[in-house]
Parts: sequence; structure tokens; C-alpha cells
Amino acid sequence: TDTTLILYGETGTGKSLIAKAVHYMSGKKGAFVEINCASIPESLIESELFGYEKGAFSGAVKQKLGKIELAQDGTLFLDEIGELTPAVQVKFLKVLQDKSFERLGGLDVIKTNARFITATNKDLKLLVKEGGFREDLYFRLNVFPVTIPALRQRRNHIQKIAEYLMDKICLRLGKEVKKLSKASLEILLTYSFPGNIR
Repeated sequence: TDTTLILYGETGTGKSLIAKAVHYMSGKKGAFVEINCASIPESLIESELFGYEKGAFSGAVKQKLGKIELAQDGTLFLDEIGELTPAVQVKFLKVLQDKSFERLGGLDVIKTNARFITATNKDLKLLVKEGGFREDLYFRLNVFPVTIPALRQRRNHIQKIAEYLMDKICLRLGKEVKKLSKASLEILLTYSFPGNIR
């Protein structure tokens, strides 16, 4: 479906990979477009999301399409959604409500049929309570929440992941290792994996 999805989980649990899997399994014909809200300076996030028209601000020498527009017929994945500034939260809420937006400096209303998947490692409910995140946006995003457990909470996956990575590394190095030793596996199964799968 096109239901808005939010992925909750610690850093490194694979939220981006899950978002990509949902996109490719959904049958969307457009692109999977990803933006990390925490890695883009506050002053640029709005132009990255919405795009801009030539002359919208000094340095805008030509039109630029934003991530929302690039995700037409596809999926826009906003990682670390909890990092959006209050001003951008208001504008993104309007996109979710109206399925339309305007480029910075533009007059035309642009319709979007992109599917939105967001992710965070923060407790958005707590952020709402503390005044750091809009409650109305929270409810628009929290339509279908999925919590991805930390790797230490799903130790039964560790051996399969380790074997997959071992095979991949062996292929790259031209080596052959048949299986993990019992001692190696024991070490992996007792490790806390603070970075999770990453």
C-alpha cells in the first residue's frame, strides 16, 4: 500500500535497508530517494526537500528539483526525521496533508504521489511532550509504526549475518573458510553490538 510508514530503531539496525525493501516490494515505479535530515545543515534542508526556482535566493542560478519531486511515483525516505526544524516540520506536514508543495521562490503548486517512509532513533512521543516535535506531524507520520529491535535483542540472527559477511569477505579476498569456529561464534553471540548490524 501507500501507507505512511515510520521505522523506529537504534542507529545501525538497518532502517534504510528496510525502507528500500518496502519500496521495491511495493511495486512503485519511481525512484527510491533518501535524505538524512541530520546530515544536512539547517539552512539547506528546506531547499533539499522542496527544491527551488532560479533567483529564489542569492546563488540560485538555476532551478533545482527537491527530493520530494524526485520521488514522484516512488518513495521518499526521510532518515532521522526527529532532526527537522520546527519551520520545516510545518511545511512537511502540509505535504503529508495536501500531497502538494511549492518550490522555494515558486508560485506553482506541485502535486506529489510519493510514498513517505521516515525513520528515527529518537522517541518522537517524548519529543512531542517536550515541545521539540509537532504533535500533528507525529500523528501523520505514526500511521504504521515499525520498531526494529537492536541486534543484541535478536541474537538468533547473529550467526546468519556473520556467515553471510564471512562468505562475502572470502569471495573478495579469494580465500575459503568453511565455517565459523565454535569459539568465534561464542564470542559473537556474547558481544553487545553497540553499533548493531553496522
